[in-house]
Amino acid sequence: MKEITKEWVSKAEGDFTSADLLMYAGEVPIPDTVCFHCQQCAEKYLKAWLQEHDLEFERKHDLLPLLILCMSLDEEFKTIKRDLERLDRYAVVVRYPGVIIKTDTAEEAIHAAERVRRFVRDKFGIE
Repeated sequence: MKEITKEWVSKAEGDFTSADLLMYAGEVPIPDTVCFHCQQCAEKYLKAWLQEHDLEFERKHDLLPLLILCMSLDEEFKTIKRDLERLDRYAVVVRYPGVIIKTDTAEEAIHAAERVRRFVRDKFGIE
């Protein structure tokens, strides 16, 4: 694995760990921030895959265009489309007033991020 790919994976793992801690380690969860970190985890894992395969991508937060690029390399990526659609909405909107995220929604986001994470890690052969 390329060094830059390892950096993407490390940053994705940092987001996943942050989401987990914000959900379960404190006295009360912080659902909006959990959802944001879940989206970021998925985004960085997709970018890691693209980086490893020398496929250029835009520095944007939209997951579905990244998915299309990943699918151009490996059609199996379509199996995580539903999870990416769920997470895609948490890139920007949850960081501003007017949107209230409930705890059960944050838990669903963690499960979606975990499925995306596991899928890409398996593709890389990472335990």
